[in-house]
Amino acid sequence: MSLEKLVNNLSLQENQGPPIEKWNPPFCGDIPIRINKNGEWFYQNSEITRQSLVRLFASVLWFENDHYYLVTPAEKVRIEVEDKPLIITQWQFLNTEQEPVIEVTTNVNDSVFISPEHPIESDDNGLKVRVRRNLYARVHRNIYYQWAEIAKIETDVKTGHDNAVIYSGGKAFSIGQL
Repeated sequence: MSLEKLVNNLSLQENQGPPIEKWNPPFCGDIPIRINKNGEWFYQNSEITRQSLVRLFASVLWFENDHYYLVTPAEKVRIEVEDKPLIITQWQFLNTEQEPVIEVTTNVNDSVFISPEHPIESDDNGLKVRVRRNLYARVHRNIYYQWAEIAKIETDVKTGHDNAVIYSGGKAFSIGQL
């Protein structure tokens, strides 16, 4: 499949937040799109610099069976992702009637509140947050350091280990064990 054909298929869905979880198109092979560990997108080893195009592709990104795909109603193509496809690049506290919550925003403008539905998790490469569907965003190092400055040290009653935690919506989320 060509990049032009993929863009044309996606343009029809751009403003609707496509329901890709309901689509079951045939697998049409690999396409030479790669997302590096910094969240930069490449086509045939040339960086895709148009943010609107990156956001369009990200809107139909799907993770299944350890592979990433771009999915349209007609086609499903596999792409390469070095780490996580999205990067948390911004955060802020928002005051609510109950408790302050942390809102995070990705490099493609997805925003979620840190919560049990969108928790902070860790793996070998650092912190990550489930953003949408089954996609995770890597927490950028700068964000991690900002969170480390505001974190509270608490002892986990189950393990006895000290953890650095931040709070969102009254819930504690660990950003690392000490």
